[in-house]
Amino acid sequence: MSELPRLNGIIKAWEQGRPAYASFAPPGRRAAIEFSSAPYDAVVFEMEHNSWDAEELEVTLQFMLNRKQILESGTLAPTVTPIVRIPANGVENNQWLAKQALDRGVYGVVWPHVSTAEQAYNAVSACRYPRPKDAPYHEPIGMRGDGPHTCSRYWGLTQQEYYSRADVWPLNPKGEVLVFLMIEDVAGVQNLDDILRNVPGIGCVLIGEGDLSQELGVPRQYEHPIVKEAMDQIVATCKKHGMRVGHPHVTSKNVESVVAQGYSFLMSSPVKTYGAIEKARQLAGG
Repeated sequence: MSELPRLNGIIKAWEQGRPAYASFAPPGRRAAIEFSSAPYDAVVFEMEHNSWDAEELEVTLQFMLNRKQILESGTLAPTVTPIVRIPANGVENNQWLAKQALDRGVYGVVWPHVSTAEQAYNAVSACRYPRPKDAPYHEPIGMRGDGPHTCSRYWGLTQQEYYSRADVWPLNPKGEVLVFLMIEDVAGVQNLDDILRNVPGIGCVLIGEGDLSQELGVPRQYEHPIVKEAMDQIVATCKKHGMRVGHPHVTSKNVESVVAQGYSFLMSSPVKTYGAIEKARQLAGG
């Protein structure tokens, strides 16, 4: 088996030492076509607040493909990496949603409202295949069911090649699957140190300041001192553990401070102009 290139554009950006840029988008053909050539590293298909429809997700992923783009790039790596946010909160332990999303070919799963180490462990486990006890990277124990037909075809790999890369990064350095944990409640902020100390396989912590601000009593007042204090605590905890941290509301107004604070996953609104991203790239030197 020849060595495969890096397939996940988010991981590629991080390995190059720069932030990754992404946006939320609703699943659907039109969004898929538009985002397939947008200047993002990734798109997160929003299925937490949209209805969960695995078939619609599969169709959406197919419309991300562009044969001319693939030919010109000379690589199987997608130009824009598709990720999905599932509807279940961490406490619900809905492993089947991650299984169905991964089986359709996404390169990562965003788990909303993860508040404890147990919930984080479940999130990582749900995105991994089981492996022998004496195998490297055994923990967290994989619980993903085996059904690689659509996902291996979507990635452009044989099933054995897919198995070799369909593990969580950075736990497995060759893995292409990212587990995002959304920290968006007070319990999650308080337990984040415990989560990052005890659960390997997490790819990124994404702050959900919308829900967090609700619980703090200042809904969507993102500049309120109490919200900024909680976000700063999340960033500090992530830095302590060398964990990448994401900001979901990056604009041209706050991008300089977001980059300066050390966020490495920058999400902006899906608009036709990309001022925040271009400014961020200049600040990041790439």
